[in-house]
Amino acid sequence: MDKYNLTVLNEFILVGTTDCPELKAPLFGIFLIVYMVSVVGNLGLIILTKIDSRLHTPMYFFLRHLSFTDLGYSTAIGPKLLVNFIVDQPTISYNWCAMQLSVFSIFISSEIFILSAMAYDCYVAICNPLLYTVIMSPKVCQVLVVIPYLYSLFLSLLTITKIFIASFCGHVIRHFYCGSLPLISLIRSNTHEIKLIILIFLALNLVLSLLIVLVSYTLVLVAIIRMNSAEGRHKAFSTCGSHLTVVVVFYGTLFFTYVHPKSSHSFDTDKMASVFYTLVIPMLNPIIYSLRNKEVKNAVHRTWRLCLHILLKM
Repeated sequence: MDKYNLTVLNEFILVGTTDCPELKAPLFGIFLIVYMVSVVGNLGLIILTKIDSRLHTPMYFFLRHLSFTDLGYSTAIGPKLLVNFIVDQPTISYNWCAMQLSVFSIFISSEIFILSAMAYDCYVAICNPLLYTVIMSPKVCQVLVVIPYLYSLFLSLLTITKIFIASFCGHVIRHFYCGSLPLISLIRSNTHEIKLIILIFLALNLVLSLLIVLVSYTLVLVAIIRMNSAEGRHKAFSTCGSHLTVVVVFYGTLFFTYVHPKSSHSFDTDKMASVFYTLVIPMLNPIIYSLRNKEVKNAVHRTWRLCLHILLKM
């Protein structure tokens, strides 16, 4: 009998990231540092873009929501992953499994389209600078983030409902979190409909969002090539450089994880790729925007000086 069998389906057992006990302590330390840097970095960007009036522009409005989604889906995964390193048998309750999958799905789907909105923002800023404030009005910016949130909520509820109304024939999730595909593999009934729904929406999300990004940056590249001024080209590259780096890392990891032949990657490789986009990318995004963006660095310095001034007056 499988040592992981449970008599009552009130919890699942997570296989985790490694089967080697000697690796658990160093991995716990690494993932703890990664998660804490992610939390501090993303919270810092959210607060900074909110309190600094010079960052009250569409670009930083989208950056604030990008940090919010990064913080959301990394927090859905990170704390539970860390806890599972220090317990003898990593488990997750039935309800928490549904909650984890739901929260993760909402934020990861929202991030995909927020990145697309940021690409469109770069296009407008470089190709239509005179109409920028008109096209990217506050109402338009709000619509460009509210729609992804609502769409992601709908998609998450649909997926969760389809998966958790089914009966499961196993309790061991071969992953370190409650993902839709590992859960589907445990369903007793025919899973063709659920897999088809997930495949359609996954393809729609990736193709539509990536199409917006590619078209936006193609038009941006054409506009940059036509510029006569070297200073103008440098300014244009600096405007979109951080976002383009984030897009390449994010989409590259997603395609590596989901768009490949099943036989071409091992299970452990797929888990490491999942670790990268669930924990490492949310840590990298604020670092990329902080290191490559002068306005963010200047805002950090201004805020730091203001905090020191307030502390010295106390």
